[in-house]
Amino acid sequence: MAFEGLSQKLQNIFKKLTGRGKLSENDIKEAMREVRIALLEADVNYTIVKDFIKKVTERAIGAEILQSLTPGQQVIKIVNEELTALMGSTQSKLTVSPKPPTIILLCGLQGAGKTTMAAKLAGYLQKQGKKPLLVGCDIYRPAAIDQLKVLASQLQVPVFERGTADPVETAYLSVDYAIHKLADTVIVDTAGRLHIDEQMMQEIVAIRDKIKPTEILLTIDAMTGQDAVNVAKAFNDSIGIDGVIVTKLDGDTRGGAALSVKAVTGKPIKFAGTGEKLSDIEPFHPDRMASRILGMGDVLTLIEKAQSEFDEKSAAELEKKLQSNRFDLNDFLDQFKQIRKMGGIGSIMGMMGVDKSKMTSEEDAEKQMKRTEAIIQSMTMKERHNPQILDGSRRKRIAAGSGTTVTDVNRLINQFEQSKKMMKMFRNKKKGFKMPF
Repeated sequence: MAFEGLSQKLQNIFKKLTGRGKLSENDIKEAMREVRIALLEADVNYTIVKDFIKKVTERAIGAEILQSLTPGQQVIKIVNEELTALMGSTQSKLTVSPKPPTIILLCGLQGAGKTTMAAKLAGYLQKQGKKPLLVGCDIYRPAAIDQLKVLASQLQVPVFERGTADPVETAYLSVDYAIHKLADTVIVDTAGRLHIDEQMMQEIVAIRDKIKPTEILLTIDAMTGQDAVNVAKAFNDSIGIDGVIVTKLDGDTRGGAALSVKAVTGKPIKFAGTGEKLSDIEPFHPDRMASRILGMGDVLTLIEKAQSEFDEKSAAELEKKLQSNRFDLNDFLDQFKQIRKMGGIGSIMGMMGVDKSKMTSEEDAEKQMKRTEAIIQSMTMKERHNPQILDGSRRKRIAAGSGTTVTDVNRLINQFEQSKKMMKMFRNKKKGFKMPF
């Protein structure tokens, strides 16, 4: 996650505060000095950091905080609220045109992942029941339109393009095409450049004026830090953006752009790219992101991810198997596959608020998942359906076939039995949504 370094530093700072019974004004000021350094190292805009620290300090040195029985927790609550406000307070949703189609104009610099994000956005809207049309208007980057078509084919989303013809006219004609094809959302992928230049802006302004988009979304690369914020400001001043999409938030980056862009431009972050797959796109929730940064987890996003990957039919079948005690190792293997679809064990544990320093590395967790899959796949179908028949000789054979040890096989069987019990307990306590693991 982009904020991993910042998150670890903030958690270490607040551990010192929560470990004390009472706090003095000096304790809080010292902690805020450390927070300021952590934010600056995360490439957050200096002016924004200064303002943020001032607000938190003024609230934290109030009498009710200093005299509280849990002053450390109260300070963390204030920081959480101010971080949320810094990133926009509430989720900002896409505007939908009252008269279809809704037109979304994507812009940004070359290399920010704009074309991929256009496809991700189409896939996301498709899952919401929309009928998107992708429009290829990047006639300058070699194979940009081909890339868009390849990505669209994976989603079975139509693409409107006219090769190297005038992109302004292409964008204009795509709207009539969408109406004819009954597409309710048009996503226009415009050309990126290596830097901001007048010609680029003139072309985007011409497209904007021709098609009157419902939303103009700027795609920025989280890896570029404060440069991304400067780009956002330049685009907003030139063409007037409605929101921002931050890509590569899963990368090894400091995250300053995501924390700064709303305060600098006044425009909200609407989506975040969280991986390489076309499904790796999330609506941006400032409150949830603040909780993640402070190590509090993000269970709501975890549940939404699970719901999107785990269809109701599968959930119903799983519940029937649990009720009739037919949950077997094949089902157990399916749960591991669902976890991988949701982004891997490390991502899930992070959303649950587990301290990464207290868990095995994500790489180790992934190795364990692969080992589990190998063990189950080395069993016969009869053994998977009836794990109780796995005697000593069968376990030896399975261990040899999967390149593991008998101890690994025994551990897996124990995990399977414990998971069955936990899933039954969860089902009995909560009749609504079923977690797919």
